[in-house]
Amino acid sequence: MDKEIEILLVDDEADFRQVMTFWLKSKGYLVMTASDGKSAIQLIKEKRPNIVLLDLIMPVTDGIETLKKIRGFNKNLPVIIISAHVDDPKIKDATRYGISGIFYKGKAFDEWVPLLEVALKAHKRLKR
Repeated sequence: MDKEIEILLVDDEADFRQVMTFWLKSKGYLVMTASDGKSAIQLIKEKRPNIVLLDLIMPVTDGIETLKKIRGFNKNLPVIIISAHVDDPKIKDATRYGISGIFYKGKAFDEWVPLLEVALKAHKRLKR
């Protein structure tokens, strides 16, 4: 795996961010975090991560609104939606803005690996 992959993890739940950050770093990824959509947009513009893991339900600016703003200035950045609810109707909205996948919080973290790898490979092909 390319050790220089930078992931932006956006989630309002501090406990989830902490555990997920630890796990992602253990897999060799560089991780930055944001607790809300506004901070995420700023980090994307300044730090240019390779991929974004974006919580769907957050206060103030939710995942859909954040995704719309990302797509306003970056159409190709891989975004994987994080959701606690398998049947959340907002997931359908998210797919309209081009997402690379969906991860449900109740699943095992090891299920992240193939999802991340597929999204990053697709992104590399787009950049060529």
